[in-house]
Amino acid sequence: MRKILIILLLIMAAPLTVMGQSRKYISQFSFFQSYFNPGLTGYEGSALRGFIRNRWSGFEGAPRTMFFSGELDFAEMKGARDPSLTGKNAVGLNLLFDKYGAFAETGLVLSYASRVRLTAKHNLRLGAGVSYTNIKLDGTAMTAEQQNDEVLGKYIGGFSDMQIVDFNIGLALTHSQYYISYAMHQVNGGRISSGDDFLDGRPVNYIVQAGYREALSDKLAVITNIYFRSQNDLFNNVEFNVKALLMDKFWIGGGHRVDYANNLQVGLLTNRFRFGYVYEFPTNGSYHFPGSTQEFMLVFNLFRKNERRYADEVLIW
Repeated sequence: MRKILIILLLIMAAPLTVMGQSRKYISQFSFFQSYFNPGLTGYEGSALRGFIRNRWSGFEGAPRTMFFSGELDFAEMKGARDPSLTGKNAVGLNLLFDKYGAFAETGLVLSYASRVRLTAKHNLRLGAGVSYTNIKLDGTAMTAEQQNDEVLGKYIGGFSDMQIVDFNIGLALTHSQYYISYAMHQVNGGRISSGDDFLDGRPVNYIVQAGYREALSDKLAVITNIYFRSQNDLFNNVEFNVKALLMDKFWIGGGHRVDYANNLQVGLLTNRFRFGYVYEFPTNGSYHFPGSTQEFMLVFNLFRKNERRYADEVLIW
């Protein structure tokens, strides 16, 4: 009986899963701001970043996402004490690999950001990025619904791939305690493509991020972040998280993806590293696949240490 119920849940979830299968979720989104907004490239200085995300643990063929990036702030390379305020230019390179069912997607984004100083503590950051995406389709691994699809059905039993070049733009208002940003992904709608044409363009993504952090004492700081993403062919994605940083050494917290999932977060700071772990589980009202999701994150500071430069500084977002 239990197996029958699980099968029924999977069948009910299939339409929503197919529609949203290419959306990339990152529970620890606040550590990867520049991926979502090129204007935030180098906002926290020069660093190497990465995460691995395993969704719906225990199900064969479940989605898996891997991400790696590098950011260089030119002012920090020259020895600037606080590049978030003094740095004027930064570059970044993002590499993302996502496997979901019959599809395997590899994305590369080269981004550039420039800062305009507004006040002693406020900056306006502008950025742009060029993205290259390679999507492979394994026609032997398609679901019954995909096989009956008018476009995808032509690729049953074979292997196909397509390449897409597009652009991202973004701007952000930043302060040491808060930020708010707006970005657009796939500005050209995926119109520059080659290879097999099994996707009808790539809808524009509109992304808003914001955060606030404050040191309550020398041993406790609180951080909250919110994220909103919209595109024409999918439901809006809204999520937020709240963390407490203790003794500048480790953090605990939680997050919520509206109508989808909750998560618990823990992390550790060393001299130059930040380690994070998330355990995510679907909400009771979610019609997505059952099962948990695990996400591991690592950030390495290239030049600065994880230590306060002034009394009320907070070390993480």
